[in-house]
Amino acid sequence: MKNRLDQDFTLGGLLRFALPTTIMMLVTSLYTIVDGVLTSRLVGENALAAINIAYPAVSIVLAVGIMLGTGGSAVVSHRMGAGDLEGARRTFGFLAVTAVCAGVFFALLAVLGAEPLARLLGASDLLLDDAACYLRILLMFSPMAMLQLLFESFFVAAGKPGLGLGLTIAAGVTNGVLDWLYMGPLQMGIAGAAVATVTGYCIPAVCGVLFFLTRKEGLRFARPRPNWPLLGRACFNGSSEMVTNLSTAVTTFCFNAIMMELLGEPGVSAITIVLYAQFLLVALFLGFSMGVAPVFSFNQGAERYDRLRATFRHCARFILCAAVGILAAALLLAPVIVRVFSPAGTQVNALALEGFHLFAPTFLFAGIYIFASALFTALSDGRTSALISFARTFGFLMAGLLLLPRIIGVTGVWIAVPVAEAVSCLLSIGFLWHYRTKFGYGAIPA
Repeated sequence: MKNRLDQDFTLGGLLRFALPTTIMMLVTSLYTIVDGVLTSRLVGENALAAINIAYPAVSIVLAVGIMLGTGGSAVVSHRMGAGDLEGARRTFGFLAVTAVCAGVFFALLAVLGAEPLARLLGASDLLLDDAACYLRILLMFSPMAMLQLLFESFFVAAGKPGLGLGLTIAAGVTNGVLDWLYMGPLQMGIAGAAVATVTGYCIPAVCGVLFFLTRKEGLRFARPRPNWPLLGRACFNGSSEMVTNLSTAVTTFCFNAIMMELLGEPGVSAITIVLYAQFLLVALFLGFSMGVAPVFSFNQGAERYDRLRATFRHCARFILCAAVGILAAALLLAPVIVRVFSPAGTQVNALALEGFHLFAPTFLFAGIYIFASALFTALSDGRTSALISFARTFGFLMAGLLLLPRIIGVTGVWIAVPVAEAVSCLLSIGFLWHYRTKFGYGAIPA
């Protein structure tokens, strides 16, 4: 059976191939946002702030899962492109076992210290109980979250992006319905939001295990053979995506701490709304980049540099057009998005709306940085990918968060991200130009 990755993609064909993954990311973002909206509306804005307090710890779990998924997918897709299907299967099995073991470690942390962890993350006395409750439940189901994230990448590598999409939609619908049921009629409070979320994790995780266990051809589970150098390579390849998600943990923590100091709980709620909106609007870039990554990995392994160059040109055109469209949508829809979380006329609504307009230029620059990071991961250049992510987060963004609020107050909090994204965009363009010949996506390798 011919591998779906083994073809000459037009721009339309590439978009169709990446569409399931793109929609999958959008749906994932939407059901995360549904959590926030229903929590805010049914439990209260303080509960929404508590979720954001807990989110840095959850982001670390997501970071490890995405690292194994994206980095491992690059290694496995490269092996498939080189004709080593059995090696790809064994590698996949080993990565799945590793993901489960990592999830068990995070679950043990939840059992041993959810409340001290919530306090460490900056929970005030008012938010402590809710933040600890949310943390405990989500981290207990870390193995399922890890498998879900792993399979999101490997459904694409297996040529079954539509299956990943279907399972993600099923998870999202389940999460939304249970959110309403648990926090509405059953009055379970923030625990209801957490239980609904982890139930959503379980659907793609369990179905993914069954699919890859019972599949007869193509990519499937094979008896895992420990290969620590290969695991290190996969982790290194995916380190940029891990850094990106760790950055979410670090920056969310900093945002929460600064806003708590400047504006108290309403400030934390306002920044939570804007970060939720960012999560949704950049999902298009994330999904597209994840969707096309196996195409680059496969053609690199097959040494089809003509296809690499064509795919890169298609991606560049799409990213630039999408950036302009998303920025326009963000500016036009800001009042609607904010009002979904917080009613008009409230302090939180006013703070979030003001901040959203200052934050919006982020979307003009984020796509190039996200694509560049995913591209270098797909080409097994984890070092460059990680360097871009690390510089963006721990260089440009952290510098902005530490300096700008001290100079211009709350406005500095809102503009720190767009400033960091603009500089990261320029850095990414520099790396893309520098390595165009080495990897063959811009010129024939020497």
